[in-house]
Amino acid sequence: MTPAPVLIDAHHHLWDLDQRPQPWLDDPTVVTIRRTFTPDDLRTTATHPIAGRRLHGTVVVQCMPDVPETEDLLALAEQEPLIEAVVGWADLTSPAIGETLDQLLAGPGGAYLRSLRHLVQGETDPGWLQRPDVERGLAAARDRGLCYDVLVRSHQFDQAIRLAERFPDLPQVLNHAGKPDIARRELADWRRQVQRLAAHPHVVCKVSGLITEADHDNWTTADIRPVWDILLTAFGPDRLMFGSDWPVANLAGGWNRWAATVDELLTDCAEHEIHAILADTATAFYRLPAPEEGDVAADGATHTI
Repeated sequence: MTPAPVLIDAHHHLWDLDQRPQPWLDDPTVVTIRRTFTPDDLRTTATHPIAGRRLHGTVVVQCMPDVPETEDLLALAEQEPLIEAVVGWADLTSPAIGETLDQLLAGPGGAYLRSLRHLVQGETDPGWLQRPDVERGLAAARDRGLCYDVLVRSHQFDQAIRLAERFPDLPQVLNHAGKPDIARRELADWRRQVQRLAAHPHVVCKVSGLITEADHDNWTTADIRPVWDILLTAFGPDRLMFGSDWPVANLAGGWNRWAATVDELLTDCAEHEIHAILADTATAFYRLPAPEEGDVAADGATHTI
């Protein structure tokens, strides 16, 4: 069967503040997103098509270094058709990491757990990802068939590169393209680091979180294009995946404005390249259900996480 021309959002968040606090939302600069966001909010918000495709499925990503939040997201994925995979959190430094992962995988919605993520961007240790206890945890994830979402800032690329070198059998995806400094247009060092990381074929990259690294109020497609072009050259379309980083993206324009921007950036891409970026790379990396012909869409900067 011919694959359906669907759109996968490979990076978004959900939170219910009545059920679980999100202390990072206490920052006064994120007051506009300090409320509960549900799958229905995403479904009704994400209406702009990209290359004629409408939202079909998503990957929901943890916000908190908290196993109960991951359990909540897995249970939600079991009930919510829009969610096709979960990127969760577990304490990689814990001697009990194997048992924790086994419990998550065996629990409600455990089959949706496809990757782990830690907010390395907030760690001050310049070698956090190379700590022996962290590497033991990463090996436990790898041995259970999980991937790893790499969340680093541009000055932490050396950690990500060493991770790629030391774990060639652990599929890795760079979140938010490593957070290039779009607002100040300082891309030279970031470009060199991206090229180094992209030399490792088991590492892919999310085209996500870029608008919150730009001037929130004044960015244009022209500000994003240099980063887009560098990523296309470094990784190639077969190793890039679209992500919205919604609802954090609301700080800089929202889901639909980002979708319209990606739609414009894809203008010069071939159809097979568009399919890779909008669906195929995410489907392969997160082992999502392969869409079939006749499938339909699911209708009816500093703070990028």
